[in-house]
Amino acid sequence: MNIALVLNFVGIVLIFVSTFMLLPILISIIYRGTDLIALAVSLFITLFTGIMLHLLTRAHKDVELKHRDGFAIVTISWLTVSFFGSLPFIISGSIPSFTDAYFEAMSGFTTTGASILTDVEALPKGILFWRSLTHWMAGMGIIVLSLAILPMLGAGGMQLFKAEVPEIGVVEKLRPRIADTAKALWYIYTAITIIGVILLFLGGMNLYDALCHSFGAVATGGFSIKNTSIAHYQSAYIDIVITLLMLTGGVNFSLHFYAFRGDFSRYWKSGEFRFFCFIVSLSILLITLNMMGPNYTSPFDALRYAAFQAVSIVTATGYVTADFEKWPVLSQMLLVSLMFFGGMVGSTAGGMKQVRVLLMFRQAYRELYQLIHPHAVTYVKLDGKPLTKEVLDGIWGFIFLFLSVYVIGVLIMSSLGVDIITSATTVISAMSNIGPALGAAGPMENYSTIPLAGKWVLILCMLIGRLEVYTVIIFLVPHFWRK
Repeated sequence: MNIALVLNFVGIVLIFVSTFMLLPILISIIYRGTDLIALAVSLFITLFTGIMLHLLTRAHKDVELKHRDGFAIVTISWLTVSFFGSLPFIISGSIPSFTDAYFEAMSGFTTTGASILTDVEALPKGILFWRSLTHWMAGMGIIVLSLAILPMLGAGGMQLFKAEVPEIGVVEKLRPRIADTAKALWYIYTAITIIGVILLFLGGMNLYDALCHSFGAVATGGFSIKNTSIAHYQSAYIDIVITLLMLTGGVNFSLHFYAFRGDFSRYWKSGEFRFFCFIVSLSILLITLNMMGPNYTSPFDALRYAAFQAVSIVTATGYVTADFEKWPVLSQMLLVSLMFFGGMVGSTAGGMKQVRVLLMFRQAYRELYQLIHPHAVTYVKLDGKPLTKEVLDGIWGFIFLFLSVYVIGVLIMSSLGVDIITSATTVISAMSNIGPALGAAGPMENYSTIPLAGKWVLILCMLIGRLEVYTVIIFLVPHFWRK
């Protein structure tokens, strides 16, 4: 691994992040907030560090980018931007504890949306806007943004793209050059966000609220600027709009790319999309039926709240319109199950991803079929194409590592004195980048009561989940460090 090359690109990422800090500074100026100096100082520190890192290592910028360098750049970038992203919280005094501020920043940059804040609405608007902006930046990916703006990455950019946006088998290039692919994704991402802002504004939100919540919905981040999240607005229209935005964020953006070009058939041709629709629809139906009577007398209300919460959880957004801890146990367990599923590959959502679950179902059926017909030659297919053994082995490996990290995380949290419900649900919530859990970190609670060591466990779980396990766990493999 070329450390100088890694630091060179980390410097570039910091420069990008610092430029985004101009937006909350503008918000602070408009609303005459007390956070202006804190945001300006944070921008200066981040920009200065990024420029210095880039200049001191610029002699290595033309060195060939290898696989190991790509993994290192992505992982170290997320750790670094979360540190500098926490500066506005610390300097402004909004979150004076470094652990809490880093937790909040990592939660934003990993699009988790878990918060330690007990009174969100007490924070200055500039700080809250920065908080919402962190998960919008990271939703499509900071590295993808870098690729969109930095054509100089050339072919080496593919290593970064693979490290941050892993696909099943190969990364689909929507354009001949990887930088053009990144630009196309960001154009679509921005367009959907703008549409979301307009629709929320028409629904009665002011422009500031519409921006922050559109950021959270499309990026499937879930940070709200209201203490009771989307429940604050008590609007069926807003619930529907945000549900649609979350669903859009949970779908593979390559399908949106083709749709923007007029080819809507790509959606239904995708086996993963059909499976995703089936899982979401079935979950909504079961939760709606389960809540009819005990919780909601109106079928519309039951459907409205069930649909919003199921979509929010499966897309790893984490917005809430109701306290689902008061729902029947079956509904709660269905939501917890959806935490594992997640959204589609190539989306802004977290979780194990729908396609992996789908392929494991097909692999399990194939094994049963082979027991009945031992001499039959069968294949596991995706969209009509047979998958290689290497791809299926990779999926098995991913699921094993994902569940292993989950079990270890739960054991560590339990050893810290956290009850089993909170431990089990906060770890999967962090790994799948969801936000709300059950127990002490329920939908109407926060993570402020989690022990300090537990917060660091969850910070690591957020990072591992956001970077699809392999990108972080690979650092524990001795061969990674050998030449």
